[in-house]
Formats: sequence, structure tokens, C-alpha cells
Amino acid sequence: MNTRRLTSALVCVLFGVLLSTWSLRADENWPEYRGPTGDGHSSSKNLPVEFSDEQHVVWKTPIHGKGWSSPVIWGRQIWMTTAPEDGKQLFAVAVDRDTGKILHDLKVFDIEKPQFCIPKNSYASPTPVLEAGRVYVHFGAHGTACLDTATGKVLWTRQDLPCNHHRGPASSPILFENLLILTFDGFDLQYVVALDKNTGKTVWKRDREIAYDTDNGDIKKAYATPLVIQVAGKPQLIDPSAGASMAYDPRTGEELWRVRCGGMNVSCRPIYGHGLVYMSTADGGFRLFAVKPDGQGDVTTTHVAWKLTKGAPRYASQVLVGDLLFMGNDQGVLSCVDARTGDVMWQERVGGTFTASPLAAGDRIYFFSEEGDVPVIAATREFKLLAKNKISAGFMASAAVTGDALILRSKTHLYRVELPKKP
Repeated sequence: MNTRRLTSALVCVLFGVLLSTWSLRADENWPEYRGPTGDGHSSSKNLPVEFSDEQHVVWKTPIHGKGWSSPVIWGRQIWMTTAPEDGKQLFAVAVDRDTGKILHDLKVFDIEKPQFCIPKNSYASPTPVLEAGRVYVHFGAHGTACLDTATGKVLWTRQDLPCNHHRGPASSPILFENLLILTFDGFDLQYVVALDKNTGKTVWKRDREIAYDTDNGDIKKAYATPLVIQVAGKPQLIDPSAGASMAYDPRTGEELWRVRCGGMNVSCRPIYGHGLVYMSTADGGFRLFAVKPDGQGDVTTTHVAWKLTKGAPRYASQVLVGDLLFMGNDQGVLSCVDARTGDVMWQERVGGTFTASPLAAGDRIYFFSEEGDVPVIAATREFKLLAKNKISAGFMASAAVTGDALILRSKTHLYRVELPKKP
């Protein structure tokens, strides 16, 4: 081989190595609730299909307290929040991705008189959001903070955003440009607020302005995490609530459109695909519906493409794979729906209570039940169960992925689950 050919060959090899390294690194971060795209998708095609408390467990780390926030990942750090049962201290915890060692265990807030929280919820249910050098932790009305991920230093806090959650907080924060966006849909107040992520100062605040036609605050509660999408080159903040679900301009808080969908206790995060936004209403209302996001004002009668009541989840978000929506509800039923039409492809009872949201990776869907069952199914129009795994403590938090490893937070431990590395 002459020098020119040798040089060309070496360049190709180096480029291939760099490309494969870049591809791996691109999927190592899982910075927010439901991952890099906010919809429960991982690009990994080599996650383990079968696992247990012992099988394929690289490490297992106990996490003190009670916290249902999902793990988020940036570089070698995995962050989550936790609190004791009484909610009088609120913590941020960081774990080393490679070893499972606790890196930070930081008490962020002392709470003298915590609000009431039902046993099913926790005082640390909202999932943090991460970016390079910063983690933003949120505990609803009890407090929001920005921490330096290297030192654990608190950079700013807010504890003056009122809301009577009545059952405990759950809506997670999101980042958009220079903004940290928080949703408060409580018993007494319902609003969305955007903070400057660098200072914590309020940039805009928008009241929900929903006609609930009742004084019962329970009817006004919701727990959803919003999603920013792009429509005709412009961003929309899709933020479901009780009674109605809205789209806002995320830069200003101006309302763009709304659907009077009814319901309450909304917790599923929206999904966007095929030119449709998929949302749930939990208790009552449309249950599960698809809306075209190109309208203005009240689009209830003009832009709702389809509705589905049977089998819709109350807690766990859906996952969209191709033309199919997959979901699991609190009655132990898994469903597959045609995302374009709302037609039910199949429904199968597998048992368990699905509160954590499912994960899509390659051609597989992973579900996580409160009882610890982890059914893995094929992402197809026919029901095909690939495995039914068991993690004994059970799940309230949704899974995360880094590289080809599952990061699972059970009610008691954090796990790294991964197939053995090939030589």
C-alpha cells in the first residue's frame, strides 16, 4: 500500500472511531424527565431484555428517604431528589454513573410545616433538570434551587411561589433557552411561571384562567410536565392542566390555543408526532386525545383529531414508536393505539399498577410497575411479550438510559443494569 492510500485508510479509521465515540457520548446524557427529547426514547439498541435484582446489575446503591423523582444524567453524574416521610428536609443526591458511589447528598431546604402529601406521592416527586455545570431541583411550593454540579454549592433559591398542592407536588421543571419553566396547578392557585435560569428571577407568569365552574379545589389540580415543540418554525409550550390544556409562547407566556378537555389530576407528559399533540386528562374528560397544534384561541371543536376513553392511563405517560402509541394504566392493562386515528390495535392485561412512564429503545418497550414487574414488549401492532422481569422494591420513578445501561430508581435503590462488555 502506498503512502497516500495508507494515509487515507488511517483517516477513515480515525473518523470512524471518532464518529462511534461521538454517537456513544450523544446518548450518555439524560437531562430531564423522560430523556433528551422528553418522550421516553433512547437510541440504545443493546439494553438488556432480561434482568432482575441480581442479573446484569453493575451496581446497586441505596437512596435514603422517599422520593419519586426520576434519575437524570449528565456526564458521570446521576441526580435525583429525596426527602424523609415527613417532608421536613429536602435533599438533592448525585451518584457516580460508573461506580454507584454517592458524590453529593445535599440538604437543600428545611421545611418547618410541610403541606399534606398523600402516601402514594412523595415530597420529592418532581424530576430535576440538568445542563452542563448546573442542576435545577424543584419541590413544588416548598422550594426551587439551582446547584453547581461540581461543588454542590447553592447558586440561587426561590420559596415564594405559592401553591397548595393538597396531595403533594409532582410537576417537573423544564429548561428552554435562558428560562426555567415551572407549572403550579394546585387546590388554590393554577399558573405557569418562567424564571431566569441564571438568577432565579421571574421573567413571566401566566394564570391558567380556566372556568372550572366549581369551588372544589380538587377539581382544579394537575401534575403534568410541559413540553416545548416547534410548529411552523415557532416554539410552543404545551402544558396540560385540569379542565383545559393550553399552548403558550414559551418566551412570553402568551396563550396561543387551548382545548377544553375536562378532567383533573393530569400527570402524563404530552407527546408530539405526525403533526399531532397527544395528551391525557387522567380523571374524567377526554381521557386521551390528539390535537392539531396549528390553531389559535379555543380549538376544542376544530382541531381535536380523535379521543379515546378505554384503557387510557392516569399516571404513566405514553410512548410513540412510528405510527403506534403504547401505554400502561393503573389497572395493569397495556395498550397499543394507532397514533394517526386513535384506533385500538390491542389491549392486554399483564397486572400491576403503572405509574412510572414507559421507555422505548430500538424495537422494544419497557414498562415499570409499582409492584416491581418490568414487562418488555415488542413495539408492534400485535402484542408480543419478550420478557417479564422483577425488581423487588417496585417503581414510582421513570427509567433513564446512559450508553447501553439502564439506570433504574426503585422505591429504595438506584441500579445500573447493563449487559457484560464484549472483549
